[in-house]
Amino acid sequence: MKKNILLVVLLLIVSVASAQKSQRTAYIDMEYILQNIPDYIDAQNALNAKVEKWKTRLDKEARAIEVMKTDLANEKAILTKDLIDEREEDIKVKQEALRRLESLYFGPRGDLFNLRKQLIQPIQDQVYNSVQNIAKRKKYDFVFDKSSDLIMLYSNKKHDISDLVVKMINIDQRQQDKKDKIAAKKALLKDGGKSDKQLEIERKKEEKRQEKLTARQKKAKQIEEKRKARLAARAAKRKLLLEKRAALKKAQEEKKKQEAQQKEEEEKSK
Repeated sequence: MKKNILLVVLLLIVSVASAQKSQRTAYIDMEYILQNIPDYIDAQNALNAKVEKWKTRLDKEARAIEVMKTDLANEKAILTKDLIDEREEDIKVKQEALRRLESLYFGPRGDLFNLRKQLIQPIQDQVYNSVQNIAKRKKYDFVFDKSSDLIMLYSNKKHDISDLVVKMINIDQRQQDKKDKIAAKKALLKDGGKSDKQLEIERKKEEKRQEKLTARQKKAKQIEEKRKARLAARAAKRKLLLEKRAALKKAQEEKKKQEAQQKEEEEKSK
C-alpha cells in the first residue's frame, strides 16, 4: 500500500516535471553511496558485531529455558506438585526476563536503535547535507533515492548524482582531516613544537628520573634509620653500663660500710 502511494506521488511529480520543461530532476543510490564511505562501513561492521553479540546472549538464554522445560518434562513423574509449580514458576520468570532483555536490545527505543542513531545517523546526515548542497548548486527541483521504496521503472544514468555525492563527502572528509592536522599542529606548538615521540621519550626520562630520585630518597631514609638505630643502641648500651657502674659503686660503698661497722664492733669488744 505504501509503495503504491509513493509510486502515484512519483508519477504525479514526473507528470508535472514533464509539463514544465524547466523542472530539473536527479536521483541517487543511497546504498551505493554508503558502501563507498569507509566510515559507514566501519560503523556498520561495529553495529553488526554488537548485534551478533546480543543475539548470541539471547540464544544462550533461550537454550537454557528449553533445557529447564525438558528437565521438568522428564522428571515430572517423580516430583511433587509443589516442586512442579516451583519449577514452572522459575521457567516463567526466565521467559519474562528473556522478553525484557530482547526488548532492551531490539525494542523501538532499545540499544540497537540508540547505537544505530549514534553510529549510522551522522553519516546519513552527511549524505543528506551533501545532496542538498548539490541540488542547490545545480538547481535541481527534485532528487529521488533509487534504493528507497519508490519504484523507479526507468532511470537515465546521466541523472544519477551518486558519484558526485561520494566525491563531495570525500572532499569534506579531506578538509576535516586537514583541519584536524592543523589543530594537532597547533597543539604541538603549545607543547614546544615537540612530536609525540619526543614527548613520550621525555615522559619516560622524567619517570626514570623520578624513580632514581625516589630510590635515592629511600636509600637516604634507610641510612638515616640505621644511624638512628645505631645511636639508640649505643645510648642503650651506655645507659646499661652506667647502671652497672652505679650498682657496682653502691655495692662497694655498702661493703665498705659493713666492713667499717664490723671493725667498729670489733674495737668495742676489745
